[in-house]
Amino acid sequence: ELFSIEEKKDFSNPRYMQLLMKYHYPQHVLRKPPEEWPDSVNRTFEHLNENVYVPMQGQSEFGVTKGAKLEFWDRSAELHKIHVPVLTIGAAFDTMDPEHMRRMAAQFPKGTHLHCPHGSHLALYDDPRTYFEGMIQFINGVSALK
Repeated sequence: ELFSIEEKKDFSNPRYMQLLMKYHYPQHVLRKPPEEWPDSVNRTFEHLNENVYVPMQGQSEFGVTKGAKLEFWDRSAELHKIHVPVLTIGAAFDTMDPEHMRRMAAQFPKGTHLHCPHGSHLALYDDPRTYFEGMIQFINGVSALK
């Protein structure tokens, strides 16, 4: 049913969000039942600015939609010019490919990658130990450079 709505581009159908919340988001955005999501996450979903999000990403939650501003946006050829420490974060269950995030980190002169093996898009909530230990290690490493 979800992919049928996608195929028809019927994104304003309330069933689309219901199905995303039931099947997609608890697997790839935050690996907890939505009723257990923190208030901050729920408020984010309640206040998403579609005037910004939709033109950039498009209406589909399964990839950048044809004609969206990010469809052909690729800055990877310039990443080597960024000389400050950079941390990319990938998570095993995120829809963003964690291997892509790892490869991206290698393109920065001072790039580091953190992989959250139990996390999704919001790994700070569903793989907090890995996320925060990695974040602290990165910050301490940056501080040591000063």
